[in-house]
Amino acid sequence: MQFWDIYKGKKVLLTGHTGFKGSWMAIWLKMLGAEVYGYALAPSGPEDNFVTCGLASEINHLEGDVRDGNKLRAYFQELQPDIAFHLAAQPLVLLSYDDPVGTFESNLMGVVNFFEAVRATPSVKAAINVTSDKCYDNKEWVWGYRENDPMGGKDPYSASKGCAELITSSYLHSYFSAEGTAAIASARAGNVIGGGDWAKDRIIADYFRAYRKDEKLLVRNPYATRPWQHVLEPLSGYLNLGAKLLQEGKKYSGGWNFGPEDTANYSVKDLIEKLLVLDKRGGYTTPNNLNKPHEATFLKLDISKAVNFLQWRPVLNFDETVQFTYTGYKDELSTRDVLKHRRIQIGEYVAKAHEKGIAWSH
Repeated sequence: MQFWDIYKGKKVLLTGHTGFKGSWMAIWLKMLGAEVYGYALAPSGPEDNFVTCGLASEINHLEGDVRDGNKLRAYFQELQPDIAFHLAAQPLVLLSYDDPVGTFESNLMGVVNFFEAVRATPSVKAAINVTSDKCYDNKEWVWGYRENDPMGGKDPYSASKGCAELITSSYLHSYFSAEGTAAIASARAGNVIGGGDWAKDRIIADYFRAYRKDEKLLVRNPYATRPWQHVLEPLSGYLNLGAKLLQEGKKYSGGWNFGPEDTANYSVKDLIEKLLVLDKRGGYTTPNNLNKPHEATFLKLDISKAVNFLQWRPVLNFDETVQFTYTGYKDELSTRDVLKHRRIQIGEYVAKAHEKGIAWSH
């Protein structure tokens, strides 16, 4: 993963920088020496990672909706960035049932507007659309999905992510295949966890909300299996992919999976019980609700392509993933200087990569 020096001095535009992954991405890019610019909705509340880390004074940002294509395109053309990452989206499965129209508007037209802005801005040499593992037509089989498997989705959120991948592919072949155009790609990650995520209906956020109230966590589906990964894992993949696109161009266009090792899928129950070992308090209950909206029970990604062609691989095992996540929340709940602790954790993650022989360059 040799991207460390490549972003220094580069203009990087992030959509969705006020969100969970986007805020962590902004912190890391600043540590890499990039000029970071963001375009996103206002933070949803005072607990958001963007707010607790004070990122409004750390990066350049503009509040805006990705559904406003004219405003987004004007921001691109004003900044003339070198590379752009699209992370803005409606990210929640259950919310998509309540607001399917808003979900499709954000997750489809947001992607269209992003690539139209890239297309109108010749300075952009590389652009990555971040989607989700839920873009695949999930058969709930034991094999990991590969990048060329069919797109799909039973719930509005998953369907929107499958459509976002089809939009990306269409733009790749229609507008970004010729020499002299931007190298574009899509990045698909699993269930991302880590300090700073307080979104509704997120299992770890719900755990710590119950933790603060000294209540038991209500778990909808304890045996659902997910490719859990700490937020820094997919971000290292996005940064690596972006560096390859900047350096070598269209050779690295297309879709890429970023997830844990093949044997590292664990259930919600496994995840919560690991947390309970660390804090030795609380517990969980399961509601008797047979009418809950559909959520996939089993989902796994095949990361062979990223391992073999990007030389990327995950750094943390499951125990380390849970420990990093627990520490991130505890840092947030016990200190005022959250940004300092986020930077420390990124440094610890990089150090652990070195310990495990993963080739990052400085």
